[in-house]
Amino acid sequence: MPKPISVGTLESSDCLITIKPHHETKIEIDTIVHEAFFDHIKKRIEASLQKHDLKNIHIICQDKGALDYTIQARLKTAIARYKENKHG
Repeated sequence: MPKPISVGTLESSDCLITIKPHHETKIEIDTIVHEAFFDHIKKRIEASLQKHDLKNIHIICQDKGALDYTIQARLKTAIARYKENKHG
């Protein structure tokens, strides 16, 4: 079973993305800009999971005001490392 993968930091203007195996697909988002960007962040994560055909994972996004491209880069790296770890 793949181990949890974390990418990023909890520094200002960054985010920490953690992916771990789960019995269903679960997305958890903790963001300091919840009212303005929660839905946008969630849609980005869902699109990435669909693009990479990832299911049965728990993804946690701890956002500290990261710009969209930072979230995307962290997510892309976390997914790549998770898949690499999953397949050896």
